[in-house]
Amino acid sequence: MSTAQAERTAVAGAAYGREDRAAAPVFTGIGVAAPNGLGTKDWWSATLAGESGIRPVSRFDASRYPATLAGEVPGFEVTEHIPSRLIPQTDHMTRLALTAAAEAVEDSGLDLSELPEYAAGVVTAASAGGFEFGQRELEALWSKGGQAVSAYQSFAWFYAVNTGQISIRHGLRGPSGVLVTEQAGGLDAMAQARRQLRRGSSMMVTGGVDGAICPWGWAAQLTSGRLSTQDDPRQAYLPFDARANGHVPGEGGAILILEDAEAARERGAGHYGRLAGYAATFDPGPGRGGEPGLRRAAELALAEAGVTPADVDVVFADASGVAELDRLEAEAVNAVFGAGAVPVTAPKTMTGRLAAGGASLDVAAALLSIRDSVIPPTVNVTGPAEGLSLDLVTAVRRGPVRTALVLARGINGFNAAAVVTAAE
Repeated sequence: MSTAQAERTAVAGAAYGREDRAAAPVFTGIGVAAPNGLGTKDWWSATLAGESGIRPVSRFDASRYPATLAGEVPGFEVTEHIPSRLIPQTDHMTRLALTAAAEAVEDSGLDLSELPEYAAGVVTAASAGGFEFGQRELEALWSKGGQAVSAYQSFAWFYAVNTGQISIRHGLRGPSGVLVTEQAGGLDAMAQARRQLRRGSSMMVTGGVDGAICPWGWAAQLTSGRLSTQDDPRQAYLPFDARANGHVPGEGGAILILEDAEAARERGAGHYGRLAGYAATFDPGPGRGGEPGLRRAAELALAEAGVTPADVDVVFADASGVAELDRLEAEAVNAVFGAGAVPVTAPKTMTGRLAAGGASLDVAAALLSIRDSVIPPTVNVTGPAEGLSLDLVTAVRRGPVRTALVLARGINGFNAAAVVTAAE
């Protein structure tokens, strides 16, 4: 890192107000529902093996649409994972979120009955999942004698129910909320969960599970102009590649247990790592010029974590798959670390972009990279675009991982960055 970069990071840390790192909360549980594996063990094994979950859409007939591929969670039998009483009250995304949350709680080893009544809550992220509920309501409206709520009500209902059902199922009566910042939402939700821990909560369920693999959701996503129209799963989502032509949508994500470090220590819990730093920024408005905010988010997150760029062992990239956006991300990474100075990976090439679930799944991958001393690969990228100067990890790379930076960008200018570090 150059002297100018070091000075800029130091100034950013002073401006952002770095917290005592000893108080950084810890991740004690992970639950995953991903297109290349249902459950953390199966997903992580598939990820390290480079196994993709991107396939032709099966949840509806996509043959009439320009984009026909998606990342769909495999092997999900609702009756095996969701109590029968909850099935009429939930949609597909909420059921996936409930399944991931149950795994995360079990993984944490927490006995929720022993927690004070308002000590634990839920903060998750959502973005696209409301489309499926809206689709169901539209179908009811079209059917004879059907009644439907408004589109606004359908989205509000989904955002509330995704968090509310997790709270109800696990008896969590503490703070709750939903963040809606598209792909950046998973990181923003964790940051809000961290705020609640600083205000006195002992444990928060956080992260995101999302997706909109239904006709209405598909039509909405196509309007972005960012969906790949390739029909070969190996060619459809190629971030940082000279052949980049958009992304493949997916469903799923990760739910994590974020716990106060002292509370976890008192109950003798182990943990995967710490949420050491976070920052969020916005891009300049249309026509205003100026630099996008991703670099600044990364620098602020590193500064809050009290680490330098030289300390970072891997960057989990946002990986848009759109050539211009990939270039802007590469420029941001190189501005912080130097050209080719840090390994960069995008395991989401095996799942597609999961909207609000994507960044939380990257955090889960970062934590397991720390645990297992391994960096997962970016698959199918064989011809990096000229001039990006990234050390792109395209095969599993073994070696110690102590600090990881996760980057995320949401449509309409949201940027977020999070630093996770190994246990001290």
